[in-house]
Parts: sequence; C-alpha cells; structure tokens
Amino acid sequence: MSPAAVLVSCAELPSGDGDDDAVVPALSALGFSVSWAPWDSGFDFSAADAVILRATWDYPDRRAEFLDWCESVPALFNPAEVVRWNSDKSYLVELLDAGLAVVPTSLVSPGDAARFPSADFVVKPSVGAGSRGVARFAAGADATSHVAALHAEGHTALIQPYQSSVDAEGELALVYLGGLYSHTFAKGAMLGSTMDSAGLYLAETLAKAEPPSDAVALAEDVLDAASALLGILRAELLYARVDVVRGADGKPLLLELELTEPTLGFRHTDPSAAMRFASAVRQQLA
Repeated sequence: MSPAAVLVSCAELPSGDGDDDAVVPALSALGFSVSWAPWDSGFDFSAADAVILRATWDYPDRRAEFLDWCESVPALFNPAEVVRWNSDKSYLVELLDAGLAVVPTSLVSPGDAARFPSADFVVKPSVGAGSRGVARFAAGADATSHVAALHAEGHTALIQPYQSSVDAEGELALVYLGGLYSHTFAKGAMLGSTMDSAGLYLAETLAKAEPPSDAVALAEDVLDAASALLGILRAELLYARVDVVRGADGKPLLLELELTEPTLGFRHTDPSAAMRFASAVRQQLA
C-alpha cells in the first residue's frame, strides 16, 4: 500500500499558490499517494503517513486553534513543537541571546511602552505571515499608534532597525531539506508590495540565486542553534528556510528562520530540488 502524503493548505488557497506543484509528481515518483487539504477542512489527517504544512497562511489570526490542530496530527512536518516555537517571532530574541548574528530585535508586549530606534525602523506583529501588519518608519518617527493597533489585536509588537541593503539587494532565502542545504533564491523588497489575490500575503519578486559563503556559514550556525534550542537534530526538520540580509557593515544577518510553512522557491531553482524534498519526506518516515 502506498504511503499517503497530505500537503496542508488553507481554505483560500486549497492547492497552494503553485510553488509546490513540482512536489506532487516527485512524491508520486517515490511511491506516495498525494493530496491537498486545508488544515481546518475536517479532513482525516490522522490516516496519513506524512502531513506536510505548505500553505496554511491564514493561521496568524487563529494561532491558538491552529496549534491545537497541529498537536492533534500524529505525523506532522515540521512537528507541532517546532511550529509552536517558530510561529512566534520572539524566537529571534532567543537566537540573539544564543550569540547568533540576528537583526537587532526588541519585543513590546501589550501594556508595555515602546522605545524606537534612532534610525529607520520596522514594526511588525510577533505572530504573522507574509508581511501583514508590517510597517516601516523613518528615523525619529513615533510609531506608538501602530504598536497600539497591534496590541489591540492581541499581538506583541516586534521592532527592528530597517536594513537598507534590502532596498538594493533584497533578501537571500537559503533552503534546507532534511537538515541539508538544497538551494537559494532571492526575494525582492516586500514593503510597499501589493497583496496576493487571496489577501493572505504580500506578493514577492523571487529569482534563483547563489549564496555567498558567509551567508551559508550563518545559515548553518542558525540551524545548529535552533536545533539545540528545540532539543532535536537538524535532520528532524523536513524543511527550513533561512532568510538573510546584509547589515550596515556588509556582514550577513538573520532576518527570519522559517520552519512552519515557508515558500521554498521550487519554481526558482533546479528541477531536482522537488525530488530532494520528496527524498527528505521518505527520510523522515524511515
């Protein structure tokens, strides 16, 4: 009997956004029966051998419900404990405290007063996807009203100095499958972009890229540190995406570590990447 793999989506994008299209034949070629299902659709996920989070991009507004669902799924990838840790960007402070090169990050919980950087800065919700709720402010600006709006929605606000290199260079997204490096794609600046047709995320300009060695070294350190914090092996992560930007001194900084449901850029890399993904799924089941 063929093992069953379910790619998990949301009601607005029941079959994803197209980036994972190549994954379906790759999994099929390795003997899987493959289907898509929104996480809250009533589908019987317990019967699947591999339940793979791919386009669950409506979870920020229903995170508690989503995490409860994750806990109920026996064969979830990445696992529920990883999703719980990674779906709140406060993990960035943990990685900073662990000595990693991370974009400076401060958290402002509801009821607390915010202090803003002296240079251009960004304010975003600590729980969010696709740059929803993210706003950029000029040096000296008072972003109190935006912080208050996030607090009113129940969010902790996350404040970071804006990395101006993004305007010219964008971000690099380094993708790891089963703990091993797979490929990299470049992401254009997102602030000021338009929403997708489903209203779930800001449209991105993506392109294939080759990462410089210092970005790869940082990504490796980040994955090792995150795995240590989670108490797991890197190989236990079916997928990871390490988003890197250049700081003012030209050195790479971690912007985000995506372990929950990131776009993996299969449309913007070599065709063998989808097969590497499928092989990594088999590895998780072995």
